[in-house]
Amino acid sequence: MTVKNTLCAAALAGTLLTTNAAAQGETDVTIDTIPVADGIYMLIGRGGNLGVCAGEEGVLLIDDQYAPLAPRIREAVAAIEDQPIKMILNTHWHGDHTGGNEPLARTGSLIVAHDNVRVRMSSKHFSKFFNTTREPSPREALPVVTFDSQVTFHVNGHTVRAEHVPPAHTDGDSIVFFEEANVVHMGDTFFNGMYPFIDGDSGGSVTGMVAAAEGVLARIDDETKVIPGHGPLSDKAGLAEFAAMLRTVAERVGKRIEAGESLETIVAAKPTAEYDERWGRGFIKPDDWVGLVYNVMSMNR
Repeated sequence: MTVKNTLCAAALAGTLLTTNAAAQGETDVTIDTIPVADGIYMLIGRGGNLGVCAGEEGVLLIDDQYAPLAPRIREAVAAIEDQPIKMILNTHWHGDHTGGNEPLARTGSLIVAHDNVRVRMSSKHFSKFFNTTREPSPREALPVVTFDSQVTFHVNGHTVRAEHVPPAHTDGDSIVFFEEANVVHMGDTFFNGMYPFIDGDSGGSVTGMVAAAEGVLARIDDETKVIPGHGPLSDKAGLAEFAAMLRTVAERVGKRIEAGESLETIVAAKPTAEYDERWGRGFIKPDDWVGLVYNVMSMNR
């Protein structure tokens, strides 16, 4: 990893993995509410995008950002529907999606996630990429209900199906389909408008990210609303653009790895050049993205 990669990794560690309040900069956060479909909303704050299924039967919340934001998230949800947050589904284990578990569980929310989410949160985690260690989460923050392949919620007239996908962003990713509403929440298997983080140290896979995106594309239509883990609300065309970028970069970098080229040589070849204007303005810059793909693909060989 280059010096530039290392600096980017340190910043990402603070943004994605930690639940430390100082790293989150929570004092200046506004929670924005985006209507998506009847009874379905997307909340944007700091960290991963939230999904809300609201109605008289209570609220199903998809992810919950950071612990200090829990009061603001409650306020945003109450403005939609003045009902308790009965259930929270974590799309994966990272702190910007699970940090609010503990305070929300203490007020009665039931936490649900894939089996691997509880395993990851229960264990000390060392990230070679970030060179950081995260301690186990408090018991109150852990999912109480876990599942292997899928789980279905029947709430507020909606069928909400969470399906585990093979290793992609992590080894515990769930993609959430709101069947009647024609909405899908993809967690961090979709970063809209920016190069994504793929957590190889948590079992993530570049080819798995491609497969997750293409798997959803095969099941949705032009009217489907797609909630990404990060970035603005999207649709099938936006997800297709993301999948095409992922597939092309994976193929290019993979061929060069097979040819025995070094990371420095691959970065210098600029395999992402035509994508950098569109995708390289997020928190992962083009050279860092190439380094990340190289490192994760090398881990998975």
